[in-house]
Amino acid sequence: KPGNKEIKTLRILLYGPQGAGKSSFFNSVNNTLQGRITTRALAQSTETGGSFTLKTDDINRLLNGHIIDGYTFNPLSSITEEDQKYKRNPILKDRIHCLVAVLPANTVSVMLEEVFGKMGAVREKARDLRIPQAIIMTKVDEVCPLVKDNLEKIYKSKIIKQKMEECSSRLGVPMTCIYPVKNYHEERVTNDTMDVLILDALQNIVNFANDFVEEQIDNE
Repeated sequence: KPGNKEIKTLRILLYGPQGAGKSSFFNSVNNTLQGRITTRALAQSTETGGSFTLKTDDINRLLNGHIIDGYTFNPLSSITEEDQKYKRNPILKDRIHCLVAVLPANTVSVMLEEVFGKMGAVREKARDLRIPQAIIMTKVDEVCPLVKDNLEKIYKSKIIKQKMEECSSRLGVPMTCIYPVKNYHEERVTNDTMDVLILDALQNIVNFANDFVEEQIDNE
């Protein structure tokens, strides 16, 4: 819930390469909050962490609040000012309040430089707008046998720390704003350890977004 009564909804943008686990993280958050397995967003069955299809111009406009909810993005062309879903004069409630990159731990080392280039451009735009940023690092169980056997060991794993450092180096986000998680995938019931990691990430992201909103209102 937003901390300021003037903003009814916090707007958090998840972005990243195809197959990184964005939809799965959305579903995982919902599972955790509902206390049961749900299917709100359709996740890809095969995830590769390969390409980044959205136009960076569209994401920049989204950050600024120019794109109205319900717009269907076209990877071949950007939205125009004549589009019915384009908002010419957005206000604070229309803007993105926190930008969250989703990166897969198992393929971050081999992702194309082109992908990081596009993500970096988005990150720099958000930085210029003073929008807070975080990273959700998914698929931690696929890179570390220790964590696969016992998720509670996640912050004791040298491999996980190395992957977090790589994410930090690639996108310029501090380690304190990187959250390793295991998304729900094949599970039929919720798991307390998975939920703790997901809730920790969510709580911090919400706090970042609230802080941004308060700062913007104070500066008006």
